[in-house]
Amino acid sequence: MTKENLSIFHFAIIFILILEIRIQLSEESEVLVDRSKTGLTHVPKDLSLETTILDLSQNSISELQTSDILSLSKLRVFIISHNRIQYLDVSVFKFNQELEYLDLSHNKLEKISCHPMLNLKHLDLSFNAFDALPICQEFGSMFQLEFLGLSATQLQKSSVLPIAHLHIGKVLLVLGDSYGEREDPESLQDLNTQSLHIVYPPGKEFHFMLDVSVSTAVNLELSNIRCVLDANGCHHFQNVLLKLQKNSKLSNLTLNNIETTWNSFITTLQFVWHTSIEYFSISSVKLQGQLDFRDFDYSDTSLKALSLHQVVSEVFSFPQSYIYKIFSNMNIQYLTVSATHMVHMVCPSQISPFLYLDFSNNALTDMVFKNCANLANLNTLSLQMNQLKELVNVIHMTKEMQSLQQLDVSQNTLRYDENEGSCTWTGSLLSLNLSSNILTDSVFRCLPPRIKVLDLHNNRIRSIPKDVAHLEALQELNVASNSLAHLPGCGSFSSLSILTIDYNSISNPSADFFQSCQKIRSLKAGNNPFQCTCELRDFIQSLGQVSSDVVESWPDSYECEYPESYKGTLLKDFRVSELSCNTALLIVTIGVTGLALALTMTGLCVYFDLPWYLRMLCQWTQTRRRARNVPLEELQRTLQFHAFISYSGHDSAWVKNELLPNVEKEGIKICLHERNFVPGKSIMENIINCIEKSYKSIFVLSPNFVQSEWCHYELYFAHHNLFHEGSDNLILILLDSIPQYSIPSSYHKLKALMAQRTYLEWPKEKSKHGLFWANLRASINIKLMEKAEEISYTQI
Repeated sequence: MTKENLSIFHFAIIFILILEIRIQLSEESEVLVDRSKTGLTHVPKDLSLETTILDLSQNSISELQTSDILSLSKLRVFIISHNRIQYLDVSVFKFNQELEYLDLSHNKLEKISCHPMLNLKHLDLSFNAFDALPICQEFGSMFQLEFLGLSATQLQKSSVLPIAHLHIGKVLLVLGDSYGEREDPESLQDLNTQSLHIVYPPGKEFHFMLDVSVSTAVNLELSNIRCVLDANGCHHFQNVLLKLQKNSKLSNLTLNNIETTWNSFITTLQFVWHTSIEYFSISSVKLQGQLDFRDFDYSDTSLKALSLHQVVSEVFSFPQSYIYKIFSNMNIQYLTVSATHMVHMVCPSQISPFLYLDFSNNALTDMVFKNCANLANLNTLSLQMNQLKELVNVIHMTKEMQSLQQLDVSQNTLRYDENEGSCTWTGSLLSLNLSSNILTDSVFRCLPPRIKVLDLHNNRIRSIPKDVAHLEALQELNVASNSLAHLPGCGSFSSLSILTIDYNSISNPSADFFQSCQKIRSLKAGNNPFQCTCELRDFIQSLGQVSSDVVESWPDSYECEYPESYKGTLLKDFRVSELSCNTALLIVTIGVTGLALALTMTGLCVYFDLPWYLRMLCQWTQTRRRARNVPLEELQRTLQFHAFISYSGHDSAWVKNELLPNVEKEGIKICLHERNFVPGKSIMENIINCIEKSYKSIFVLSPNFVQSEWCHYELYFAHHNLFHEGSDNLILILLDSIPQYSIPSSYHKLKALMAQRTYLEWPKEKSKHGLFWANLRASINIKLMEKAEEISYTQI
């Protein structure tokens, strides 16, 4: 393992441990101070006295003194890795009695002076410049120590004695670049640890003889193993593995960052096969050279699981089928071969004990395990991230796997055409991952009948067909990141309890969902383009009726997308009135409101006599319109008066006290028989002359009017005035109502005029008098010839 890879690995360990510590401290008062990557050259002085976790990693601090952390009495975690510290006096922490986690890795430490630290659980001094192991006598009192990181260029058995009596959970030992010049193979035999990780010097040919078979170790991890020049096939490394047989407790072996030959690699596998190791993991492997044909001995093994990750071969001149045969016939239960660019895998030659196969992130095609009936015991198969294309081929492949329960073929380019082949899955399949492919709606017509867990997220599904086969056993369905427009019901999935359908195109989910899916206990439907309308209101109300634990990511992931006015509004904050959503209620409300308004307007019209005002306005408008249609030359003839007025003598008081003052004050000239008849002429002649010399003729109608014979004559002459024939020269004022039966039969002209013409009705209410006079003045307002050369009309 390179320094860079180890650094990344180391940071991951630190991160995980910090998380664990923070969880342990979560119920207590905790203050985290992170000053990493800030260019510090010394410990800052402004740290809070309440600090419990302090991270000063990746700076340029070269010295650590007691005064720097003296006041931090509550400090529990101190990370000061990746700095430039060359010397450390552990007594600087004597006042930090709560300190449990101390990371000084990746500095330039060459020497330390020790001091008892009774509460320390994690001490990391790895990746420093120590010559000998930095183990002091005081380390022997750290009975709570769970992790110890060390580094050295030479190992002596005596250096381990101070901690030989401690039971340390894990020891990390980083060997310096010059390690091996003065090597003591037995230096680790007194180490008492459950897990041992040894990092050899990177880039050096493996010629070490260190005995790593620590008798108490259950887990052993070796990093940086390079043996490509050894003609004997990594003889030194194999001798190290040979000594592992002395440790009957060892069950887990991990090899990282290996560079070797194909022959040495197969030899290493063969050697481990005959040890007590049960779990063997190899990662970051670079293989060279040719592979000699040989038989692999599978007998007498304790191995249960083999994991190969990131294997790169620089030679492909030998038949690869030999390698496939070695792996396919392994008599183990769990096999993982990932990220190796594997293009094929052959079927075992006999019934295989494989329970678990993981060939993810390779280059396998649809031809893998074709017509393979010897994987009858296989329970779990992962072909994730390969080059599978046709789902029917996958179905055919798994048809012979009678015990298969879990299948992962995600992140391929699988498609399904229901017309291209049969759909007969193995009847044992319970969990199927088809995510991140190019499957469409048709896939629902070809699913395992007993499936319980189905993952179809990130495909091209637009809808779930209504005629889909009933999957009564389906409990979990993931169709996230597709193009579904509707929230599916549980008509075909009667046992569905977990549904993930976020990141789709659902705008109006059905409010009947929870009625259809009564067994649902987890729904994740956020991040959809919800259309906040009346239809959505019912769905939101149904959400409020279920437990808050059922709807995942509620309410933060549920926002309105449409209309624009509600965009970004959380569904829980969306409000719309019952009136706007209930059509029947809206119609009733509008009807009642309209009726009430009509009744109100009718009442107001009656109360304020609005019809009278409307009639007056209509008369005024008609009068102005008719006046504009009279030729100017005709009006300019011998006019001397604006109007001639005819009335009964019994109504003279109203004429003189009301009409004349309100009309003549505007300069209007009224022809009144009492003052304008010419003496010496007959009454009939005066009437005719006055009518001819007046622009209009006003008749004040009342019961008294119909009893006056002279009024009848005046009305007759005015109506038959030749000069005004065809013009609208009559103005009728109804002073008092005249019943039709009271008009004598000889007054047929009056009856006809009252029936055909609009008349002005004198209002009894004083408030209406102003409008009445304005209307009357507008009817007769004309400039006479002696006052002006042109005639104009004035609108009131």
